[in-house]
Amino acid sequence: MVTVYLTIFCTPLLAGLVLLAPLPFWTSLVLALVLVTAAVLLLRAVARRMRSSAPLRYLPVTLSERQERRVVDVVLPSGWDDYDFRFSATVYWCPDGAPATRSIVNPGALAVEAILQRARAITERRQPGRASLVQHELNGALGRMQPEASGCLQVMAKSVTLVLSENDQARLDKLATMRKEKAVWEHERKQEQSRRDYLGNDVLKDTGSAVVWWLARNEDQVEKTVQDIGLLARLSSAANNEDVPELFQHLVPDPAFVAPADTRMQNLRHDGTAGSSGEGEASAADHFDAFLRGMGFPEDDPQRALFSREVAEYAAKYGRPEVAAELVRRFDTPDPPHFDDFDPSSDRPDGEPGF
Repeated sequence: MVTVYLTIFCTPLLAGLVLLAPLPFWTSLVLALVLVTAAVLLLRAVARRMRSSAPLRYLPVTLSERQERRVVDVVLPSGWDDYDFRFSATVYWCPDGAPATRSIVNPGALAVEAILQRARAITERRQPGRASLVQHELNGALGRMQPEASGCLQVMAKSVTLVLSENDQARLDKLATMRKEKAVWEHERKQEQSRRDYLGNDVLKDTGSAVVWWLARNEDQVEKTVQDIGLLARLSSAANNEDVPELFQHLVPDPAFVAPADTRMQNLRHDGTAGSSGEGEASAADHFDAFLRGMGFPEDDPQRALFSREVAEYAAKYGRPEVAAELVRRFDTPDPPHFDDFDPSSDRPDGEPGF
């Protein structure tokens, strides 16, 4: 620095002496050129010396570690207990204008810690089923340089990935399927309940409501609707656990011919005759049961059994012992006789057929 000051102050002084001294013009001009050249050479030499002799304490601080680090499969919490995200990213950092005297032992650890804190603040408020959406959110939030807590570094992250473990993802998929099925079941149940309320409290509230409802759905079948009033009366009464009103009882068909007592009666013809005696078809006992119902014999009436026994005796007399045996078995006649040994020519003393 002293050399610089001498050069700056001495050069004008020498130039003044040359110009003001009583010397010839050409001599003064040569001396001036020599002084200027010497001054330029001296300044270059001083500058070169300053660059070569600069102390080490003025050099900028350099980091021996690369200013990036990859973190893989770091566990971060989600908004649901026991469902954690797997976080991976490349962390970048740079000094944040810290003084040269400040010592940073492990800047990479500070940078990773800062990125994980920023990522956790987001993931712990998000649902685990939205991992792909949260990943894009993290890419945007961590993609900006921001200072970490100590203020020494500016930190950011790139190439962020966020996933769930395979087992957790399978559980979430199963839960989602169950929620969907439950929602469908609840909808179907409410729809069925609404239909029951509509039929029970509106359509089948009474016989008149049932007739009006049926006629509204079959406007072109007025005559058939009139014929079905008895059936609608029975239907509305059954829906309300009540007897058929007396006003409509004469329209209700005899249940003995509407609802057969045995499944074999399902093949009974509409004209009242039965088909052949094959499997699943109505038998003579089935028809006799319908006949007893039409006659008004209650099942606990003793006359029902007596009448059935007398009919069985006539059936055996006219060569149908199998029918007689079935009548006796079906209608609780005690001590059934052996109709296979029946002799039509033998009569009892009172004139009735014997056994």
